[in-house]
Amino acid sequence: MRKLRFAFNILAMAVFSLAISSVAQAQATRTWVSGVGDDANPCSRTAPCKTFAGAISKTAPCGEISVLDPGGFGAVTITKAITINGDGTLAGILAASVNGVIVNAGVNDVVTLRSISINGVCTTLNGIRYLAGKHLHVENCSISNFTGASSFGIEGANVGAGEMSIENVSITNCTIGIRASANASNTTSIHNSEIHRGTFGVDVLGGRATISNSVITNQSNSGIASEGSSVVNVVSTVVVNNATGVNVFTAGSTTNLANSDVFGNSTGVLVTAGAVCNRFQNNRVFNNTVAQINGTCNPQNNQ
Repeated sequence: MRKLRFAFNILAMAVFSLAISSVAQAQATRTWVSGVGDDANPCSRTAPCKTFAGAISKTAPCGEISVLDPGGFGAVTITKAITINGDGTLAGILAASVNGVIVNAGVNDVVTLRSISINGVCTTLNGIRYLAGKHLHVENCSISNFTGASSFGIEGANVGAGEMSIENVSITNCTIGIRASANASNTTSIHNSEIHRGTFGVDVLGGRATISNSVITNQSNSGIASEGSSVVNVVSTVVVNNATGVNVFTAGSTTNLANSDVFGNSTGVLVTAGAVCNRFQNNRVFNNTVAQINGTCNPQNNQ
């Protein structure tokens, strides 16, 4: 009996070791997708997967999914720290009536989306929906055609504190280009990006946001809107051909303008009673058809 128990224990340990080994093999630090891949593959360089969703379960936390060749790789939900990298290829997501990317990661997880084209095919829902995580970084991406009544190019829907950085991103024909959530601890950085044709270009509900070296055009409501207790810094940015260029939208919100051009809008800058607007002398607010500045925007010395 003792020998039988010993043999059983040895067998159990062997099975456990094989299981651990199998899990480890299934979680590679770098996986690959291809337009001619198969999600039954291990997502290796020579046997790539077909979709981002197929590759993510085989990618270790803090690992990277890389794209081998042009293709449409499907919508994906991200629940861990990861990079999806489409550099050098046409890495596409067609997202008809679904969210292109959902980020619902852990409180310490950093998620990077790089060089991906996300097309909503003129339907509802969102390009990128950020529900949870420490930091979402979107770089060199294009997002277009999310045209539902409440659709977003990038939506910060996080209830907990989070960070978003958006760099070299083009958003076109989305109802709301970028929204930052109402959490007071949020930070949002939008740099060197363009947002064209929608209702709101950038809508900041809370926290602190900086928009720099960017272009925002053809929004039927507002190019930039600050709401709640948000603080929005607009630096070296062009806001043109919108109904309202810069809208300090609700009492308690603050917008600071530095070295920016606000022109060709119906109203250049609109400041609600109880909101705070500060403008430094190096701004150019001109050629707006209804009003250059409606409300009080405090001039500041350049120091």
